[in-house]
Amino acid sequence: MKSITRDGNTFYNGDCITGAREVIEDGSVDLIITDPPYGIGGDTLHRHYNRDEGYVVDGYVEIPESEYGEFSLNWIQEAERVLRPGGSIYIVSGYTNLYHILHALRQTSLREVNHIIWKYNFGVYTSRKYVSSHYHILFYEKPGGERTFNLESRYGTGEHAPDGGSLNYRDREDVWVINREYKPGQVKNKNELPTALLTRMIQYSSNADDVICDFFMGGFSTARVATGLGRKFVGFEVSETIFENGVHDLQAVTPGFLLSSLRTPVLGTPKNQRKRWTADERRRLDRQYEELRNKGTTRKRSIEILQEEFGRGRWAIERALKERKNRSSHL
Repeated sequence: MKSITRDGNTFYNGDCITGAREVIEDGSVDLIITDPPYGIGGDTLHRHYNRDEGYVVDGYVEIPESEYGEFSLNWIQEAERVLRPGGSIYIVSGYTNLYHILHALRQTSLREVNHIIWKYNFGVYTSRKYVSSHYHILFYEKPGGERTFNLESRYGTGEHAPDGGSLNYRDREDVWVINREYKPGQVKNKNELPTALLTRMIQYSSNADDVICDFFMGGFSTARVATGLGRKFVGFEVSETIFENGVHDLQAVTPGFLLSSLRTPVLGTPKNQRKRWTADERRRLDRQYEELRNKGTTRKRSIEILQEEFGRGRWAIERALKERKNRSSHL
């Protein structure tokens, strides 16, 4: 298996299943972000998307649909092994073979954190059914340790949009609208994850110098963003042609080059701390609390959501809800 090491990162040209067994120690990876083959004839995707493949790198290796279940279980078991206790994994998947991936995950110790929907542009055009324009992102954790989730890595919990809504809350909703990157006239892989998508996952689920792994590097987009955000990286790509192209492109990547472009969250006390509640705010609080609880949200989680939405501390929300209960008992 061929390998190249650059700036402390290692890239392997080989199968991720046998390769990981050979070169990655148990529990040595903090975060896995990967976009496995979809098992839908990836070498003919241009026929579905009606696009010019002239600038797309040859060598895409597809997995036959008949083998997809066993293939998924094998690589996901390796991912489980190399993750540290408390480590996280994000798996990007279309819907066709999603059930194989979910079935494989359920045969491991990995636990679901979120099932994220990524809504994007450039959907597959159809005339007799709805247009498909989303992927699934399965966010799981390995039990046994503390999972990294940097709550205020992008927005402070007290930051608000012009309409008064919480920027932090909105950024962490489980439907992400992020467009694919349009690269006319540029050499590219068949399906590259956009920088904005990768940046969000890496910011929330890792810290500086953490080890990030991609079992299916493809266009090396995860490698590029991880390096650009000051993380360490290890990854696999089975196609020699795609591997050589990705390694060549990384020559222009400087470690940490994306850090200066990151937004600085405004941290500190909640925006409305010590401000008196208005009658309208109290009515909104009562209504939203009832809606959350009716949806089955726990009281603790409901209070966390309301803290972000109203820019108040936990005790301010608790006190207001207690007063609401007292008001109700006197009606």
